[in-house]
Amino acid sequence: MAIAAVIFDLDGTLANFNLDYKTLRSEVRTYLMSKGVPASLLDVNESIFEMLKKAEIYEKNTSKSTEAFKEIRTQALSIAEKYEMEAASTTSLITGAVETLKDLQKMNLKMGLCTTSSEKAANYILQRFKIDGFFKVVVSRDKVKYVKPHIEQCELALKTLAVQPKATLMVGDSVVDMQSAKELNAIAVGLPTGLTTTEQLMSNGANYIVTSLNDLLVLIKEINKN
Repeated sequence: MAIAAVIFDLDGTLANFNLDYKTLRSEVRTYLMSKGVPASLLDVNESIFEMLKKAEIYEKNTSKSTEAFKEIRTQALSIAEKYEMEAASTTSLITGAVETLKDLQKMNLKMGLCTTSSEKAANYILQRFKIDGFFKVVVSRDKVKYVKPHIEQCELALKTLAVQPKATLMVGDSVVDMQSAKELNAIAVGLPTGLTTTEQLMSNGANYIVTSLNDLLVLIKEINKN
C-alpha cells in the first residue's frame, strides 16, 4: 500500500524541544499535593498526564465528585500551558522542517499533527512559522480525553484525513509516539533529536529511524517502490 499521509508530532519533531518540563512537572506535582493527592503517588520523573491519571484514580477511590477532578485537571493543564507558551515563544523549527513539508505537499500527501501540547501553544508555533497551512488536521490535547501513547489522538487524525493506518507514516521523537503508532498498525518513524535514543525508539515500536526530516522523502519513495 502506497503512503498516503504523514502525521507528525510537534515538539522535538518539527520544533526544537525547549520546554522546562522538570519545573513544569514539579509545579503540577505540588499543585496536586495541595489538592490532597498523596506525594507517594506522584513521581516528578513521570509526565503530568501520568500524574493526572493517578490523581483521577485517587479522587474516585476517595469518593470525590467527577466535577471536582475536572476542575483539578483544568488547573493542572493551565499550569502546563503557561510553560508551553513560554517555550513556544522562544523555540525554533527543526532543520529541514519547512523544506520537508513543502516536498511532502508536492507529493500530494495528506499531513496531520498530533501533539500533547495545548491547542493555544500548538497554534502559536504553527502560525508563528507560517506552517499551519500544511496540516489538514491538528489534534492537540484539548480535543481528546486521552493523549499519546493512547491511540485516541492519532485515531482522530486518521479518521479526519480518511486514510488507513498502513498507508500512514507517524513521525515522532518520543517513546509514546512509537507506542501509539504501533498500536494503530501505522508505520512508526523515529527521529532521535536528543531526548530519546535510537535504541529506545526501536524497542518501543519504531519501524524506521531517520536522522533528519529530509530523510523522510527518501524513506517514502523506498516504501512506495517496495
